[in-house]
Amino acid sequence: MTSIVFMGTPHFAVPILQALIESDDYQVLAVVTQPDRRVGRKHQLKATPVKEAALSNGIEVLTPEKINHSPEMDRVIELAPDLIITAAFGQFLPERLLAAAKLAAINVHGSLLPKYRGGAPIQYAVMNGDKETGVTIMYMVKKMDAGDIISQAHLEITPQDDTGTMFEKLSLLGRDLLLETLPKLIAGTITPVKQDESGVVFSPNITREQEQIDYTLPAERIDDLVRGLRPAPVGNMVLDGLVTKIYDVTPLEETTDLKPGQVVRVEKHALILAAGEGTTYQINSLKPAGKPKMDITAYLNGHQNLRAGVQAISHE
Repeated sequence: MTSIVFMGTPHFAVPILQALIESDDYQVLAVVTQPDRRVGRKHQLKATPVKEAALSNGIEVLTPEKINHSPEMDRVIELAPDLIITAAFGQFLPERLLAAAKLAAINVHGSLLPKYRGGAPIQYAVMNGDKETGVTIMYMVKKMDAGDIISQAHLEITPQDDTGTMFEKLSLLGRDLLLETLPKLIAGTITPVKQDESGVVFSPNITREQEQIDYTLPAERIDDLVRGLRPAPVGNMVLDGLVTKIYDVTPLEETTDLKPGQVVRVEKHALILAAGEGTTYQINSLKPAGKPKMDITAYLNGHQNLRAGVQAISHE
C-alpha cells in the first residue's frame, strides 16, 4: 500500500482527499492544512474543509501557520511517505520537505499549465472568458507551479459557469485524473513533459482593485468578470452613487449609441444598461452596500429615478 501525506485547504481539495482515503491502494498517513481562521461577522473560528474531512476519517491533522522550519514539517519528514500530494494548499513547500517523499511530491492544479500558475487559476480562466480550462498533475519544484507535467485533462467552460461551478467540476476532474495517474506514476511508466516557459501566464490572488468591474468594457466581458468573481468575492460597480455588488448579468443582442453606464431603458422587471462598444446588458441580481441581496425588480422599486439616458454607473 502506497503511503501519502496530503496537503490541501479548500473544498476543491476535499473530493481528492476523500478518494485517496476510500481507496484500498493508498494509506493517508496525515493531512496538512491551513490553521483555523475566524470568519463571518461573528468572527467564529472555523476549520478548513480539508481539516474537517480528515478529522471525520480519523486522520492526523497538522496545521502550521508556515510550513517551513516548523514542527509540522519535521513530522512529515518523520513519516517518510511514499508520496506527498498537494491540492490548493496555499503555501510554498521547501525543498527539504519535497525531498521527504520517497517516490514523488506532486500537485493537482486547477489549470492547463503553463497557463495560470498561481493561487487563482480558476477565477482567471472564467474572468478572461476562456472557453476551456482543466487540471494538471505535475511534479513539485521550488518554483511556483513550474514542475514537469505528469498528466492533464481538459474541461469546457460554458456561458452558464462561474468560478463556483468550475471549482466543483475541476475538483472532480482532478480526483479522477489523480486516481488514473497514480498507478502509472508508481509503476514508473510516466514520461513527464517540461512546461513551455514561453506560454507561462500567472494568476495571482484577486485584489480589491480587480473586484471593481470596469463598466466601459463590452457586455460579454462584464459578464465574464461577474461570473469569475462569483460566488466570492463578488464584483462591484458604483450604481446610482452607491457601491453595489453585482451577482448576475445578461449580455443582450441589442446595441446602443449611449455611453457606457447609461440607462438604455427601464422595464418593470429589467434595467438595461449601455456597455462598451455599443453593447448592452441587464443586471439580474445585486446587493447595494448596507442592504440585502435582491433581484432587479426589488431594486427598481426603490430607485425610480433611473430612466433612459441617466448615467447610472460611474467611477467612485
